[in-house]
Amino acid sequence: MNLNTIEEVRQATAVAGGDVEWRDGDSWLAGGTWLFSEPQPYLRRLLDLRAMGWQPLESSDGGLRVAATCTIAALYAFPGRPDWPASFLIDECCRAFLASFKIWNTATVGGNICMSLPAGPMISLTTALEGVYIIQGLDGAERQMPALDFVTGNHQNVLQPGELLRAIDLPAAALRKRAAFRRMSMTHMGRSTALLIGTVLPQGGAFTLTVSAATPRPVQIVFAEAPDARALRERLNEAIPDDGYFDDVHGAPEYRKHITHYYAEQIRAELAGAPA
Repeated sequence: MNLNTIEEVRQATAVAGGDVEWRDGDSWLAGGTWLFSEPQPYLRRLLDLRAMGWQPLESSDGGLRVAATCTIAALYAFPGRPDWPASFLIDECCRAFLASFKIWNTATVGGNICMSLPAGPMISLTTALEGVYIIQGLDGAERQMPALDFVTGNHQNVLQPGELLRAIDLPAAALRKRAAFRRMSMTHMGRSTALLIGTVLPQGGAFTLTVSAATPRPVQIVFAEAPDARALRERLNEAIPDDGYFDDVHGAPEYRKHITHYYAEQIRAELAGAPA
C-alpha cells in the first residue's frame, strides 16, 4: 500500500549521526510488512534501519544475539547447535506466523516484537528463551530489559518516543534446556489462539511455562521443580484469571482458557516424563 502522507524517507544513520532530530510523525522502518499493509495517516517520515548494517545473527558459547533487523527467513535458516536442544523452538515460532515465505524474507524479528500483538511469535520465542532486549535511545545510550517485561498489553510496549529495539540476546543457558511447544490456531497457518512453551533444565529442576497469544501479554510461571497437574492448574488460575484472556475473532476467552490448561498439562507431562 502507498502511504500518501509520507513526506520524507531517511536512513536511520542520519539520526545516529545527529543530522536529524526525532519529531512527531516519525517512525522507524525495518521490514515494513505491517507498516505498508494499511493506512498510517499520522506518519510523515520514515527512518530506514536497514542502513545500520547490523549483523543479523551472532552465535557464541554465551548464546545467540539476534539483531532487530534480522529477517524471519534468516532466523529460520539458523541451524542451531547440538548442545542447544531448545533451538528447535526457533523453527516452530517462525512457522507460527500468519505469513507467506515472501513476507518471511522481508519481515523482521524486531518488527514483530515491537508490534506487540498477543500472537507475535517472536515475542513468544524470546520470552520463553529468557531473552534480554537491548533498547537504544536517540542519544545512542542502551538499556537492557527482560523480554517478559517488554510487552505491556495488546499493541503496547515500554518503548519511549524515538527509542528502538537494537537486538535480542538469547542466553546459552536457556537454549540448553529441554523444551516442549504447543500451538493452536482456528485455521491452518492462521493467527495463534494460544501458544505455550515449557522449558526445564537438562538434569531436571526448575520448570518454566510461558503462555502467549491467549493473553494480551506473555505470562510466565516458574516452579522449583516439575509440578503435578493440580499445582500447575492452580498456578495458572492465579496467574491468569478468567478476565485475563484475550478476546477477538481468533478465540473467545473461555476457549483460550480451555486450550491453555489443556496444553499446559501436556507440556508438564512431556517434560516430566509422565502421562498427561
